Amino acid sequence: MHEPIVAYVSMEIAVASEVATYGGGLGVLAGDVIRAAADAGYPMAGVTLLYRDGYFRQRLDAAGVQHEEPLSWRPDAALEKLAPVVTIPISGRPVHAGVWRYAVTGVDGHRVPVYFLDTDREDNDDAARALTSALYGGDARYRLEQEALLGLGTVAMLRALGYERAGTYHMNEGHSALLVLALLDETRDLPRVRERCVFTTHTPVPAGHDCFALDLAHDVLGGEHVATLRALGLADDDVLNMTHLALRASRFTNAVAMKHGEVSRAMFPDANVHAITNGVHAGTWTSQPFQDLFDRRLPGWRRDNWQLRQAVGIPLHEIADAHSAAKHALIDRVAHATGKLLDPNRFTIGIARRATAYKRNDLILRDAGRLAWIAQNAGGIQLVFGGKAHPRDWDGKAMIQHIVGSAPALAGAVDIVYVENYDMSWGGALTSGTDLWLNTPRPPNEASGTSGMKAAMNGVPSLSVMDGWWIEGALDGITGWSIDAQTGNDDDATANALYTLLEHTILPAYTHDRDRYVAVTRGAIAFNASHFNAQRMLAQYAIDAYALPFDSGAPRAQVDELLAG
Repeated sequence: MHEPIVAYVSMEIAVASEVATYGGGLGVLAGDVIRAAADAGYPMAGVTLLYRDGYFRQRLDAAGVQHEEPLSWRPDAALEKLAPVVTIPISGRPVHAGVWRYAVTGVDGHRVPVYFLDTDREDNDDAARALTSALYGGDARYRLEQEALLGLGTVAMLRALGYERAGTYHMNEGHSALLVLALLDETRDLPRVRERCVFTTHTPVPAGHDCFALDLAHDVLGGEHVATLRALGLADDDVLNMTHLALRASRFTNAVAMKHGEVSRAMFPDANVHAITNGVHAGTWTSQPFQDLFDRRLPGWRRDNWQLRQAVGIPLHEIADAHSAAKHALIDRVAHATGKLLDPNRFTIGIARRATAYKRNDLILRDAGRLAWIAQNAGGIQLVFGGKAHPRDWDGKAMIQHIVGSAPALAGAVDIVYVENYDMSWGGALTSGTDLWLNTPRPPNEASGTSGMKAAMNGVPSLSVMDGWWIEGALDGITGWSIDAQTGNDDDATANALYTLLEHTILPAYTHDRDRYVAVTRGAIAFNASHFNAQRMLAQYAIDAYALPFDSGAPRAQVDELLAG
């Protein structure tokens, strides 16, 4: 069997909305990498776990209280079950894992497989069967057992499928770092293992890096594995830090934006952390009206995303017509899902991402009186929110309640809709159908952010704080608008800057000089969509990370040919 140059291993991979194996940005980003590889004909295979209950289905009551329900779906309706079964020792007993496959098809028909490990089998005990039931659920033992399954199971499963040796293992976040142990089981040579591993870190928040007590690691992984980690300096004195393990066992490490690289180098001063800024898959995140426009004006844009740079030549009225169609599609979907009828002539702002305190999704509501006054003088504003809070993130849940609870008092001047169960499908609708994409995290906590990139694919400009990818994408008044970096973590100052831009710059252009506003939407496509795409991101990985020496896979000439499409 043809073996992949890169085994891309991630705790979650979003291949399609109906395949509920992702929780948010990490999984969607992983899926976009796979989709870009399929477009390029790049030899890659994705590996993740199968979550039969998904992350969770979000239901909001009238007060905005989030309720979590299992997100049931049928793997056999979307995936192909394969014959191999692998056995991994976890917590002192054998855990048997089957495998399912989903083939991602690229623009020219090339297929990249994504493999899903599944322990819901009769030959496992109940606890083992539950390891592939929920994403990011359970206690520390459950999480470590899941990560052992992902890491150790990846190598065993690829061998069972006939991949004798993957040239490079790309660990997408530290969850998959225990694959290093499986490689060390095959060769006790850490330098050889390091030559085959690449690591991407996604979070500048210390709490986002998984750590487990070594006594728990001893129980789950076994004494021999813990002894190996200690002997090779891959574990700290009393803690197994998955990020440290991945850093020490990789030949190449990268952050996911320029600023995130700076933050990561400060967090891990002993590591050489590069920066490869994220991108989104153009064909997936471009709405149908803009796909039709690009097909007519920029034929070949799916194969060569750089052609989007030539959107500068598309007449403004054609950009405006495509956006109007995308906006009406969003309005229809919101009406069907919520019963709320939005006004297509009103300025509509999208704010949708994970609901957690540092993202400040509700910052636009900080001074409700001023927001209402601005809206009344501009003919009204519509806010469309979306995003889940982790079941144990009480601050995130409170944020959702604040947003929903603010709606009655603002109704008329500012109409608020919160869509439930934000997923890939809703993400595509909101990032294409709103007039402005708002992003106000507390710097420097936004590693990258990709929703604004999706918006740019559809000519939706961003209003954002200077953090994450926006530091690289901000061309003020050309691709969107920037909130002064000096406001920093001062919520009042940031909100004030936001209101000032809306009142004096953004809404006057939208209301009184629509061509000027549409020129910004066109600039978002030409300058941001043409660069912040997954095709460019994959090419950087191929050049900077994957192309270092390894002893299996296609020769470099073949890689160049494949990347050329």
